[in-house]
Amino acid sequence: MEEKKILGDENSWLKVSAQRIDELRRLYESLREEMQKKWNRDLPLEELLFDRWERAVRLGFGKGTSIYHSSYVYGDVKVGEHTWIGPLTILDGTGGLEIGSYCSISAGVQIYTHDTIKWAVTGGNAPYEYAPVRIGDRCYIGPNTVISKGVKIGSGSVVGANSVVLSDIPARSKALGCPARLVSNDNFGSE
Repeated sequence: MEEKKILGDENSWLKVSAQRIDELRRLYESLREEMQKKWNRDLPLEELLFDRWERAVRLGFGKGTSIYHSSYVYGDVKVGEHTWIGPLTILDGTGGLEIGSYCSISAGVQIYTHDTIKWAVTGGNAPYEYAPVRIGDRCYIGPNTVISKGVKIGSGSVVGANSVVLSDIPARSKALGCPARLVSNDNFGSE
């Protein structure tokens, strides 16, 4: 049986038969076609194989919440109900992270609850610093936003795409920019 190396160099321990690779390709094509017909989407293999709602349940997130397989989750992360966590996100809960219900955490968002600034500039003599992040209910965090340690974002708030959030955002507010600045606090998002 012909073998193909799929990882590593000449001495790689992982060799897979050509037949297995062909089976995997057929499965991928079948799943792609099914996704295209049903949802008009083309996704990477891992997103076709794994259910994002199932992953959220396994992580202990609230009912109806979903998180893409390409998202990284570290430490103590709590997420409410019916929240959507997009692809390619980083949820750093090493300092404690809470995200409310009915939130949209867009693709590429990075949320950090620690930093290594003092550790780096002191040559490792200072410890890492940690502070929790809290995002209230009904918040929209735009694509590629970065939220730093210790930030609180109040319920009903919107953070614009590509923002860097370094300080708290009050409830029912809009903020954007680098660093993020308040652009509206007029009961936006109130019920």
